[in-house]
Parts: sequence; C-alpha cells; structure tokens
Amino acid sequence: MASLNYKHLHYFWTVAKTGGVARASERLHLTAQTISGQISLFEESLGYKLFKRVGRRLELNDEGRMVFDYAERIFSLGEELEEALRLRPGGRTLQLRVGVADAVPKAIAYLLLESALAMQDPIRIICREGKLDVLLADLAIHKLDIIIADSPMPPNVDVRGYHHQLGECDTSFFATPELARRYRKGFPQSLDAAPFLMPGEDAAVRPRLLRWFEREGIRPRITGEFDDGALLLAFGDAGAGIFAAPTAIAAQIRKQYGLVEIGKTEAIREQFYAISVERRLSHPAVLAIQTAARGNLIVGSAAPSTRAKGEQ
Repeated sequence: MASLNYKHLHYFWTVAKTGGVARASERLHLTAQTISGQISLFEESLGYKLFKRVGRRLELNDEGRMVFDYAERIFSLGEELEEALRLRPGGRTLQLRVGVADAVPKAIAYLLLESALAMQDPIRIICREGKLDVLLADLAIHKLDIIIADSPMPPNVDVRGYHHQLGECDTSFFATPELARRYRKGFPQSLDAAPFLMPGEDAAVRPRLLRWFEREGIRPRITGEFDDGALLLAFGDAGAGIFAAPTAIAAQIRKQYGLVEIGKTEAIREQFYAISVERRLSHPAVLAIQTAARGNLIVGSAAPSTRAKGEQ
C-alpha cells in the first residue's frame, strides 16, 4: 500500500456509519454504483475485504471493524478541527449548546455556566435539559457542545465521547425551619424515621446516600422520589421533607428559599462532569466553565478521565 486514499476511506466510513451503500449515496450525493466501485478500489489497495454480505445487508468483517475504528478517530479529529476554526475570534457572538442532565441541581448548572456569561466576548448559551441518554444522542450528532452531568460517560451506551471531571463537593441536608427544629439536634441519627425526599434512580448520588444511611444505621421515611432536582427542591421548600444537596450551593439555598442546613457529611461526595466528543476541551466557554469549577468546587484528587467508549 503506497499511500492511503482518504477519500476512499471517507466513503467506506460513511457506508459503515449509515448502514449501507444506499443511505451513504444519499448522504454523499453520489450514485450507489460510484460508491461501490470506489470501495472496491479501496479494498484492492488495502489488500483486504472489509465487508461481508449477510442476506441483503453488508456487515463489517474483522478487518473492516479495525479500519472503521481508525476512521472514526481520524474523522472525529477532523470535526474537532472544524469546530476549533469555527470558534476563532471574529467579532461574532459565540454560541454554547449545553445539555444539562436532569439529575444535576439547577443551581449547580448555573454556578458553572455563569462563568461563560462573564467572558469578554459576547456569548449565547442554549440550554437543553433531559435524561442523560437522550442528551448523549444529541451530543453524538453535534447538536450539543457539552453535557453537564453528575456521572461520567456511561460504559453501556453506543456513543463515542469523553468525560472531564469538573470537581466534587460534600453533601448537605436541608429542611424548612420548622423541620430543622425537630431534626437538627443529633444529626445524622436524627434522620432516622424523619421524612426524606429521595433523588430519582438516575441520580448518581442516590446509591451513595443509601449506602451512607445503611452504614449509619439510619432508616428515613421516604416521602417522595424525584427525577427532577428542581421539583425535589420545590417539595423541600414546601416542607414535605428533608433533602440532600451539594454543599457548594448551600448558601444559595439558604438565601433564596429560607431553608436551614441541618448538617453535612464528607462521606457523600457529589461529583460533576463535562461530557464532550472532544478528547481535549477547546471551546472557550467550556474552558471558562472548567476553570470556574476549580474555584467553586473541590476538584477530586484523581486526574480527569477522558477514556472513550471502546478504549482501554
């Protein structure tokens, strides 16, 4: 193989990505015969067949999967290059498209994003909130620049992405003044049989809370479970129960809602991540968020993990 034909590699990658020659021809605006011919030339130059026919479908063989993995990296870097060039200063308003996982407290999201608003260059932030798996699908097709999440990149999703730890903090417990008078003394054992608002199953902090309760011999009375952090906070503000929140936003919760912090623990660490398609963050606003997080959150001792799905 004298040299690699990147145009042929791109045709191959598009066929593998879209699932067939017909769909690839629509995306590339070429005839199916042209694409098939170019891929045949590509296979000939490599000295390997890359597809096997299963019924009427084409599937990658072992060599095809290896070539596809390299192609993914090559063209992902190309997309990063285009993005980096698009973000060069030029007098235009910078745009940041952020997905916020619904388990992330809104106050934490604002704490991180306000640093982007403070940049000298004009910026427009577009926020989308939802389930992490839905947001990851949007990230994969570049509808989002980053996702702010309370957990790292899930290992069981078919999306190539990287997580970057922003930081972590202790967990505090809040209640209305009336509930605080009843349950503040003797914390944390005072939480036994106390009304408690539990984050939903998607929240990364939930299993940590449950393990902590078990270690401390505490059995709170669960009065509600909430996937949405804002709804949980609303019920807490109404006096429906005690709830846990990141200590980093304790002052804001006390000031905005008049709630009382009845105690906190270092044994439950709330962690927050930026998930992106970039191995290295390059968006100026995202870099500002990362820098601000170091000041507002206690950064974990371990280095941020940027392992992509499928990498060791």
